[in-house]
Amino acid sequence: MIGIDGCLKRIMDIPGARSVTLVDGASGLAIAADGRHEVLDEHEDAAATTDVVRAVLACPALSSGGDGDDVTEIIICGTRGYHLLNLVNGDFDGRLFVHVLFDEETGNLAMARYQLRGILDELAEDTDES
Repeated sequence: MIGIDGCLKRIMDIPGARSVTLVDGASGLAIAADGRHEVLDEHEDAAATTDVVRAVLACPALSSGGDGDDVTEIIICGTRGYHLLNLVNGDFDGRLFVHVLFDEETGNLAMARYQLRGILDELAEDTDES
């Protein structure tokens, strides 16, 4: 059982990770955070990224590839890094998602996605057992 603090620590161990925020998408509030939140603090980060997730899920062109094809991840690439927004267990009705900011030079998008999904699957399993 990794718990929330263990989950955030493992996410921050992914090469290139600069910050992570676990967000309650229903309220837009940060549940927990780790790393360097340089531009926005974790609470502003949570509110802003909740708006992004809601906008993507509300857009039929972006959120639907057919029955059973749910959005599980949103990737935003910038010139100095990239953001991964992962819905925990791929279920926004559960309302939890994670926002991780990665550095472009030290991060690897494919590996970060793979490692993040594994960590979040483990967290979801722990939550289901509780």
